[in-house]
Amino acid sequence: MKNFQIALATSVLGLAMCASGYARVTRIVIDETMPLSVPAGSPVPAIAYEQVAGRAFGELDPRLPGNAIIQDIELAKDADGKVRYVASFVIYKPIDMSKASGMLWHDVPNRGRVFPYAPQERAFGDIMLASAWQGDNSGATSVRPKASAAGFQFLQVPVARGPGGAPVTGEVLGRIANRSGKASQPLIVLFNPVPYKPVSLDTSKARLVSRGRENQRGEVFDEVTIPASDWAWARCDANNPFPGTPDATQICLKSGFDAARLYQVVFSVADPYVLGIGFAAWRDVGAFFKKATADDAGTPNPIAKTITHSITRGISQSGNYLRGWLHLGFNQAEDGGMVHDGMWPIIAGRRIALNFRWAQPDGALELYQAGSEGPQWWLPHADPVRGHPAAGILDRCTATRTCPKVIEHFGSAEVWALKLTPEWVGADAKADLPLPDTVRRYYIASTTHGGGAGGFDTSLPGIGLPKTGVACPGNNFGTGVLPANPMPHTQTVNALREHFRNWVMKGVPPPPSRYPTLAQRQLAEANKAAIGFPTLPGLRGTVPEPDFIMPVHDYDWGPQFNAVDGSGIASNAPPRIRQSLKMLAPKVDADGNEVGGVPVVLRDAPLGTYLGWNVAAGGFHKDQICYYAGGMIPFARTAEERKANSDPRLSLQERYGSHEGYVAAVTKAAARAAAEGFLLQVDAAALIAAAEKSAVLR
Repeated sequence: MKNFQIALATSVLGLAMCASGYARVTRIVIDETMPLSVPAGSPVPAIAYEQVAGRAFGELDPRLPGNAIIQDIELAKDADGKVRYVASFVIYKPIDMSKASGMLWHDVPNRGRVFPYAPQERAFGDIMLASAWQGDNSGATSVRPKASAAGFQFLQVPVARGPGGAPVTGEVLGRIANRSGKASQPLIVLFNPVPYKPVSLDTSKARLVSRGRENQRGEVFDEVTIPASDWAWARCDANNPFPGTPDATQICLKSGFDAARLYQVVFSVADPYVLGIGFAAWRDVGAFFKKATADDAGTPNPIAKTITHSITRGISQSGNYLRGWLHLGFNQAEDGGMVHDGMWPIIAGRRIALNFRWAQPDGALELYQAGSEGPQWWLPHADPVRGHPAAGILDRCTATRTCPKVIEHFGSAEVWALKLTPEWVGADAKADLPLPDTVRRYYIASTTHGGGAGGFDTSLPGIGLPKTGVACPGNNFGTGVLPANPMPHTQTVNALREHFRNWVMKGVPPPPSRYPTLAQRQLAEANKAAIGFPTLPGLRGTVPEPDFIMPVHDYDWGPQFNAVDGSGIASNAPPRIRQSLKMLAPKVDADGNEVGGVPVVLRDAPLGTYLGWNVAAGGFHKDQICYYAGGMIPFARTAEERKANSDPRLSLQERYGSHEGYVAAVTKAAARAAAEGFLLQVDAAALIAAAEKSAVLR
């Protein structure tokens, strides 16, 4: 906390240093410029666009308060005392810049991926910039590939070195689940490899165990140590058996892998990436393209003098990045001004685990993954449960007057698997935490991560709803019992996009926040009895039981780790779990659909029970939550059918009577959502037309 207070004070007092030599993008290189294509069958847009891809070369001065907070930045300096990086970027802009609207969307890539440019933004003439921030998945720092609009975005950062260039060492953890057979297996975080390699391939210098079971409280059962002689850092298969060919990224087991067990290895590593540079690089690239006319060599900024307002946004991991970026003060540019006017963390309820030594930002809160430490809420609030002082995400930007307007929106999967609700009620879960006037929060009830496919036939068995369960996301997590949840986010996001543009560009506030609260008695402890979940066909009668939700763990990462900021050095691998926080979830109606969210047509004219969770069908995670995949249980068509299945929910015929009755219900739901500001008229008309064409009760 002392370090936090010093950084907060110096960020205000240290602006005088900025004029003499602040960190900046010193050079840009344009690698690719080409027309932005239009998807086949789509109408030709009124404004022709092009995409510009390139690299930004930047330097950081570790002496400046805004940079000094970066973990290990002093161990990454070049001979002149500066720290350097290369960040790729891609810009989507009108070819005729006189048609630009003045709005810049600065998007955060998700694991290097840039999400599609929204057609509505192209119709406005908005510009989109996406730039790299994640330095642990870009390959060797000596390789400087060209950027491409179609490729993954990359950030090249230095590694930390000790005195005289001595290596910096530590220990990290990797896990393998639901794998079987004699073939070797890689160490994966979520989608990408563990970014650190063992210092030695001598297995006696590492610790490998297998587990028969672990639960959501972090309790471990049947853990067995695997002797060093029975495994190897190697690549092997049936044609190349144990001990295989040496490989620092794979583990080969003499007896092979058992899908019913999890394997966990702790090993020594060296040369940590200084990943916190990703916060500063993303800040400086955004500030350059918003404000600069040219780089130091005179290369022009391709969107210079066209930006009047900017909103930054990120989806899932990328939204978590933004919350961490703002918390550490990086919306303050090196000249002391504000970088972005608005910030939109999408389906993201925590701060990214980035600014500490040995971070693995690819993770998404599986066991022993960081990211829920410290305050996840906006305004200062004490955390006596974990022993932290009062703090909030907006503390630093409030002190420097650089806080953006914020819209955040979530669905049910973020509650059940991505540990959202402490953001709403604090670590003690005793009371609703207040929101500042500059923040709007919206909850899209009963939805999976990012929303489902939408439509109406997608909820009908034998027509659009598959019989098989959905794949669980994550590190080979398994398959769910239930098919995918089709409840959409798309139409709600379309409305929020217009509200956000109007809020930032015209000062028109969006609708009031809408999410479940304790005050409205819409939240309860996350178990079947407390939330009122009915007993439904296709599920065990006890689901969701008390240990089903993925809780926030209070980890002990070691004495040099600053939990309030999520910074420092993580020295405990795996970390000890001090305690697990009490988790809340929205209550549900008689159908099992959640209450307390914004109006959504399919939620208000349901065709089944829509869940933000699913149940793993087999493997190591059998009967546990299927990570952040949602599921669906359709309504029976007739009363006879539901009675035969002991289904307590009314059938489609009992609810709507006929196809025309369902269309009427959709029309009513669309009118309500539009009237309350959460559905555009064009989307309302499209939903009613889709309902008329659907197979519901035909």
